Amino acid sequence: MSVMVAPPGLSNVVVADTAIGDVRGDEGFYQYRQYSAIDLARTKTFEEVWFLFVYGRLPDPDELDTFVVTTRALRAIPAELSSLLRTIALAGNERQMLARLRTVLSAAAATTSVVPLWDAGPDQRIADSLAATAMTPTILAALHRIRAGEDPLPPRDDLSTAENWLYGLTGKEPEPERARAIEQYLIATVDHGFNASTFTARVIASTGADVFSAVCGALGAFSGPLHGGAPDRALDALDEIAETGDATAWAKAQLAGRSRIMGFGHAVYRTNDPRSDLLRDIASRLGGPLAEFAIDVEKDVVAVLAEAYPDRPLYANVEFYAGVVMDSCGVPRQMFTPTFAVSRMVGWCANILEQAEDRKIIRPSARYVGPPVVR
Repeated sequence: MSVMVAPPGLSNVVVADTAIGDVRGDEGFYQYRQYSAIDLARTKTFEEVWFLFVYGRLPDPDELDTFVVTTRALRAIPAELSSLLRTIALAGNERQMLARLRTVLSAAAATTSVVPLWDAGPDQRIADSLAATAMTPTILAALHRIRAGEDPLPPRDDLSTAENWLYGLTGKEPEPERARAIEQYLIATVDHGFNASTFTARVIASTGADVFSAVCGALGAFSGPLHGGAPDRALDALDEIAETGDATAWAKAQLAGRSRIMGFGHAVYRTNDPRSDLLRDIASRLGGPLAEFAIDVEKDVVAVLAEAYPDRPLYANVEFYAGVVMDSCGVPRQMFTPTFAVSRMVGWCANILEQAEDRKIIRPSARYVGPPVVR
């Protein structure tokens, strides 16, 4: 049997066909289904985009109303998990929120009628994916409030996903401008090609496992600092720069120490990250000294990177301004990456549903490079 040796990281290797979306790195463009993702973020609601990912088209008004009612009814955490939720919330450090979410989602799967994808029909698969997605922000907000010494808030049926997320974290109904800013961030980060977490979700789905198992695996991949775990680290970098006020010197020191500059560069984009452009606009709209400072820092760091790597342009990525926007909207720093996960659940579930239509397990090979067999 002949084998193909793939490049490190499977770079530029096509492993599946998808109708969910595409990322064109050389153009600085990405799409959801047949629409520009950035156009959707600028003009649609999160619920409309969520419907698009599930059903492959934008909803008409009646379909949207039904979808909103259906998904809001799925937000509540099963009562059986209340004691586990409190135990898990108080364990570990504040930046282990995705690990806590994985644990609670696994328990939720055990207390509900989740069915393995292999055995489930299309309607059941969709139902399980909607439940996992709708429940996620409620779980995360509850975990955060318990750690802060406050009681979790029940989800409100009169609030959108973005509004309810901010309300669940802060206990206050958010100002419309801030709720819309978070909603646009959520839309812009729903999906982004075959990244590590999405691929992980599809590998697990290909085994016929249930939706919750697949999203828990995706969360594990997502938690890494080279993937979803970067927005808070990018804001940490802005804090370091603020101490001296010299972004150029800071960036040069990072390069000299062979440290990665979080919030800059991307595995796919060779031009501006369109998500970063959108979030810069949102940050500017919200205003404030942090946004102004971040825009100045971006220019200085990009200039340093251009000098250091003249043949490989490196620009601000989605994580750089994500933290600025979320901070401006009152999201605590330890909840930046969990906010990212709230949106990405939609994309993971869409990929899980698509993968479930293919009944073949994903089973690549590895090349053995260890010592020879002892005979």
